[in-house]
Amino acid sequence: MQLHWHRRDLRGADNRALAAAARAVAAADGTAANVDGGVISLFVFDESVLAHAGAPRVDYLLDALAELREWYRERGGELLIRHGDPREVVPEVAQAIEADRVVWNRDYSGLTRQRDSAVRQALNEVDIPRDSFHDAICHEPGSITTNQGDPYSVFTYFGRKWQGREKDDPYPDPDTDLLVDSDTAGVEAGSLPTLDELGFEKPEADLLTAGSEAAQKRLEAFCEDGIYRYEEDRDYPTQESTSRLSADLKYGTIGIREVYWTTENAREDASEAEIESIEEFQSQLAWREFYTHVLWFHPNVVSENYKEYDNEIEWETNEEHLQAWKDGKTGYPIVDAGMRQLRAEGFMHNRVRMIVAAFLTKDLLIDWREGYDWFREKLVDHDTANDNGGWQWAASTGTDAQPYFRIFNPMTQGERYDADAEYIKEYVDELEDTDPQIIHDWHEASLTQRRNAAPEYPDPIVDHSERREEAIAMFEAARGD
Repeated sequence: MQLHWHRRDLRGADNRALAAAARAVAAADGTAANVDGGVISLFVFDESVLAHAGAPRVDYLLDALAELREWYRERGGELLIRHGDPREVVPEVAQAIEADRVVWNRDYSGLTRQRDSAVRQALNEVDIPRDSFHDAICHEPGSITTNQGDPYSVFTYFGRKWQGREKDDPYPDPDTDLLVDSDTAGVEAGSLPTLDELGFEKPEADLLTAGSEAAQKRLEAFCEDGIYRYEEDRDYPTQESTSRLSADLKYGTIGIREVYWTTENAREDASEAEIESIEEFQSQLAWREFYTHVLWFHPNVVSENYKEYDNEIEWETNEEHLQAWKDGKTGYPIVDAGMRQLRAEGFMHNRVRMIVAAFLTKDLLIDWREGYDWFREKLVDHDTANDNGGWQWAASTGTDAQPYFRIFNPMTQGERYDADAEYIKEYVDELEDTDPQIIHDWHEASLTQRRNAAPEYPDPIVDHSERREEAIAMFEAARGD
C-alpha cells in the first residue's frame, strides 16, 4: 500500500506525488510487494507549523481539508487525519497500514526542510521506503541559474529563463479503484478538529471559499475576463482584474501546472495586447518561483536581511505608530484602506501591499519584520517565500529590492491608483461622504478643513516629506556614507 502525505497540496488533481503513488499501484502485477495494495492519504496537524499560523489561514485550511476529505470519500478513498509530530505520526501510520512506500510533495522553507529530513530518517529507521516530489512550482530550486551555475539575485534574468522553459503538463487524477478507505487500510480515519480545538478564535475576516472547486471557478472566471486586462488594470484595486488565486496556490488547492496551462490556453483568439497581459500574469507566477528559489538557497532571509549593509539599519521602535498602522489609523487614506481590508478579508490588493509596506518601513521607519509578522498573522494567503520577498523588496533589504532612495509617496499612490477614492471609501467608513480631492490632499489640508470634511478620521501621524529625508539618512548611515 502507498501512503500519500498531504501538506501544501490539498487537491487530488495535478498532484505529482499522489499521481506517482497511483501509477505505482496501477503498474503492479500482484507480485511486486513494494507497490501492491492501493493508495490512502494522510494529513498531520503539526504543532511546529501551527505555532507560526494565524486564525484566517487555519480557518481556510480546515475548510480546504473538509472538501479534500469529501473528494476522497466520493471516490472510495480516505484522508486520514492525525495530530502530532510528523516524525512520529507518519512512521506510525505507515506501519499501521503496512505501507510499502510513503510519498509527499516537497516544501521549500528551512522549517519544512528540517521536518522532512527528520521524517525521512524516521522512516528509514523502520525500513519503509519513501519518495518526495517537486510539485509546488513549475521549476524546482537549482534548475534556473546563471551561466556560472549560481542562483539568481535579479529577477529579470530569472524571469526570462523561466518563461522560456518548457512546463510539465498537469498530472492525472488517480483512478478511483486505486484509492482505499480506512476500513480497508485497517485504521481509524480520525476527525477534523475545530478552530477552538486547535487554539484559534474565529477570525474577524470574511474569507473566500476554500477548496479545489472554488479555486477552479476563480481560475476559469479570471481566464474569461481579468487576464485580458491584467497588464493595464492590475495595479488598480477596484478593477477586479487579478486572479485571487494566491491562497489557492499557497495551500495547493489548485496545481501550478493547471494554472499555467489554463492561462496559456487563454491565448487562443487573444489580441496582441491581450497576449501581453497574459504574459504579464505569467511573470507574476515567475516572481513567486523566484522568491521560492531565493528562500531555498537562503533560508535565513525569513529573519535576516538578504542585502548586507556596512552598519546595522537603525529602525525605530514606536509602538503607537505600529499600532496605528495595524489598525488602519495612520491618517494616510490609501494605507488605512489597505490595512482595514486586511482585517476585513484576510487579503489585500497587491499594489496596496507595496504601499503599506513602503509606508511602514520608509515613513514610520519600522523594521520590515514587524510588518511581515503582522501579515503572517492576518493574511489567508501568507506564503513564506512570497511575503518575505515582498517585504524585503519594499524595505530595500532584499534581492532585487526597491532602491532605498526611491520612496513611495502614499498620497500620490492613492491618487494615481484610486483616483475616485472608491477603494478608500469602501474600507474607510469615516471618509465615505468625503470629496475624493480632499481625501487625496488630506496631508496638506488644514485642521479646520479636516474636521469639517471627516471629523472622525485621524490626522496624519507623520509628515511624509520629513520622514522621506530621515529614511534616506537612515539608509545612508547603514551604507557607511
